[in-house]
Amino acid sequence: MIAITLLLPIYLTILMFSSAIINNMPDYKSSKLGSTQCGRSIFYWGKRTYVMGVINVSPDSFSGDGLADVEGAIARAKRLASEGADIIDIGGESTRPGSTAISTDEELRRVIPVVEKLAQELSVPLSVDTYKLEVARQALNAGASMINDIWGLQKEPKLAELAARKGVPVALMSNQRGSAPCHDIVPAVISDLKRAIEQALCAGVPRENIIIDPGIGFGKTQEQNLEILRRLEELKALGRPLLLGSSRKSFIGWVLDLTPEQRTRGVAFVPPSDQRLEGTAATIAIGIAKGAHIVRVHDVEEMVRVCKMSDAIIRGV
Repeated sequence: MIAITLLLPIYLTILMFSSAIINNMPDYKSSKLGSTQCGRSIFYWGKRTYVMGVINVSPDSFSGDGLADVEGAIARAKRLASEGADIIDIGGESTRPGSTAISTDEELRRVIPVVEKLAQELSVPLSVDTYKLEVARQALNAGASMINDIWGLQKEPKLAELAARKGVPVALMSNQRGSAPCHDIVPAVISDLKRAIEQALCAGVPRENIIIDPGIGFGKTQEQNLEILRRLEELKALGRPLLLGSSRKSFIGWVLDLTPEQRTRGVAFVPPSDQRLEGTAATIAIGIAKGAHIVRVHDVEEMVRVCKMSDAIIRGV
């Protein structure tokens, strides 16, 4: 009894510290998120889940769907739109672990022709997946309606100024690559996203144009990826719509295919992309139940169905 009495103040201190960030956030209600204009579309947050289709204009894609030619990327984007994508996200640089960065000129060469062509032929809005200012600027001029920054303004703070000037939404991701190991990932992600939100607001981005992404797979351990999904609802405290990008990520293969020996040794393992469909579907369904508003996926046709079923259960639509 004495030991419990002595330990109780320590336990309460730890509990208060770990929840301090969340307690300082504004109260969250889905109805308070309002809507966001993206190109000719309006996203009404909480009404249903929106689907972002992925176009990788790069031969070096972790998911096996990379495209090296403009025509192939355009054809795939049209197919994703026909399958029900609400927005198309176009990126020219691979973000897989260990990938080699490309120059701004090379990224422009890959991305801009695709954006120009699709802006003329598709009615769904286009997002540019980049952290480079010049790529984002030229993509917006070519017809893109959103910036998707995987570094959450860490690499290029001026992206927020560009988004503010152009009046377009910006998705801000929490990226732990290159950071010191984190032992409590969710408070760290929340703190990082709070920093990014404040940075965007200070640059003049309207609050309704800010979308947040916990950054599944970006500098997190496989266990931390699962923990983020398990605790995704805690990000609601930030008061902005959540984008979830779990599609085909390696943690799905880690759960489904690694042996206990590989788990113990921490050996990297990337299964064929066609073996991640069911695992992706599980993360999407649970993510929606936990509060996701947009899901970024490679398999649009299948995940649109998952979203529709999940929304019927969770949102009653």
